[in-house]
Amino acid sequence: MKAIVLAGGEGTRLRPLTWTTPKPLLPIVNRPFLEHQLSWLAGHGVTEVILSLGYKSDAFAGRSFSDLPVQIAVEPEPLGTAGAIRFAAEAGDVTSRFLVCNGDVLTDLDVSALVRFHAERDAEATIALTQVDDPSAFGVVPTDEDGRVQRFVEKPPPGEAPTDWINAGTYVLEPSVLEDIPAGRAVSIERETFPGLLARNGRLFALPSPAYWLDIGTPAKYLEANADRLVRSGGASLVGPGAVVAAGAAVDGSVLGAGVVVEAGAKVLRSVLFEGARVAAGAEVTDSVLAAGAVVQAGAAISGVTIVGPGAVVPPGERLAGARVEAPDRPGGAR
Repeated sequence: MKAIVLAGGEGTRLRPLTWTTPKPLLPIVNRPFLEHQLSWLAGHGVTEVILSLGYKSDAFAGRSFSDLPVQIAVEPEPLGTAGAIRFAAEAGDVTSRFLVCNGDVLTDLDVSALVRFHAERDAEATIALTQVDDPSAFGVVPTDEDGRVQRFVEKPPPGEAPTDWINAGTYVLEPSVLEDIPAGRAVSIERETFPGLLARNGRLFALPSPAYWLDIGTPAKYLEANADRLVRSGGASLVGPGAVVAAGAAVDGSVLGAGVVVEAGAKVLRSVLFEGARVAAGAEVTDSVLAAGAVVQAGAAISGVTIVGPGAVVPPGERLAGARVEAPDRPGGAR
């Protein structure tokens, strides 16, 4: 079975990390997020992946991924979720049942069970659902007892959602669904294609799953994804090749990329440091992210999901919480 991974977004909520690196290539425990997705899909019988790309698609050129063969489909312009699916399906010669998943969701969803559920109901489209505490920021999907979708409610007001089960961004689709997607314009599968399928009495189903599910699209969730994978590995921290932690430094619950340097007396707690980042003597990094080549200079302290962009520097003695720090030559400048 083929799978389409929707990975064309700009990742604006993760800037400045995504100024240089598209979201699917951001590291989760020192491994590109996309590789986690490919391993997950390969474990459920997927044999080929078509990456639907837009933003910074050149970053994927020439890369090899060990788990599955990957074909790239670069949109000429943003086509929305459904438009991207049709474009990628045509580029990848998809002619039979296929999977679609969002390129920013880390999950343990049992895709094999989702495909079986889809086949048992002779569905045209099946949506995986996940349960959240507050569905008001999502599209909720009420179903009947057999799993047939009754309607879609996009971002219901707090306390008014008919269910707390939301669209989890993984679908099983028949090729017939592609015929419902107009060519040559932006089309949303959530707001147009699926509601249109309901309107014509198509066979649209959804399956709730209690599996782990996390949208990594914000800095806080990105940190959470790394922390979750650390816990799963059983390690207190992960130190990449060539990284140096000086005597007297403290590193806990953190991921250090290749060549990272943590100098004497520094503290790195519950944070992610990309390749070549440096934490100088006596500095503190807590619940924060340092992009490649970023530096926190001596005696500085950052916390509260501060993001230090590629090559950016936090000056000596600076105190920052919840900040975004960019190098002077990046969009927005240093702040």
